Amino acid sequence: MPIMASTLYRDMLNFTRNQFTSIVLLALLAALISVALGHALSPSSDQLVILSADSGDMADTSSMSLQELVQQMTPEQQKVLLKASAAGTFAGLVGNVILAGALLTMIRLVSDRQPVSVLRAIGLSAPLLPRLLLLVFITTLLVQLGLILIVIPGILVAIALSLAPVIAASDNLGVFKSMRLSSKLAFANLRLITPAVLVWLLAKATVLLLAAQFTQVSSLVAAVLLNGLSNIISALLLIYLYRLYMLLRQA
Repeated sequence: MPIMASTLYRDMLNFTRNQFTSIVLLALLAALISVALGHALSPSSDQLVILSADSGDMADTSSMSLQELVQQMTPEQQKVLLKASAAGTFAGLVGNVILAGALLTMIRLVSDRQPVSVLRAIGLSAPLLPRLLLLVFITTLLVQLGLILIVIPGILVAIALSLAPVIAASDNLGVFKSMRLSSKLAFANLRLITPAVLVWLLAKATVLLLAAQFTQVSSLVAAVLLNGLSNIISALLLIYLYRLYMLLRQA
């Protein structure tokens, strides 16, 4: 019997409704960890002043590309910018890994009819987190490179590796074996995976646009809330993909 997308969406919504409070708490906790870590690792206010120093001597930056803008900076400014970028990237990566590991553990516990809480799910997912960290890092890097180059390769990579975290968590497989199996299953089930991944990418892009509008309003609170919203979107995709993988294993 073929797997129907409507069945997957219905299962996803049912699980989300039954575990809504836990999912929202997990999304906000992962967002808080990400924002706090990013704030702790970011350059200090004294260092950030360097970025705006000597800006009057720079040419008009409105028509510059990012590469040209960076080339106009002094070595000290480039160093601060690199540190700020690395802090944000690492903090986001850690938040995503905690979200994925805890959520996948939570789904497994609920499926086994075991008692579950957000903190218990995070604790039980701890052995999985190092593997997920490497997996999410590689996946994010490949998707970002693909999106920067021609967009389409990035979307294809996102589709191909979408099942990898679920496979790594469910079957306790290594990073590269999970990626290979994910690619095989994803391209064999494009009609079920492509729409979900495309909606996820569009929703994440919308959240980024919202973030740009709230940079001046309660920045830390807005950052946690917007990160939490982004995490809820990712959680919905993970629930959908987990259900899909379980059905594919039974087929």
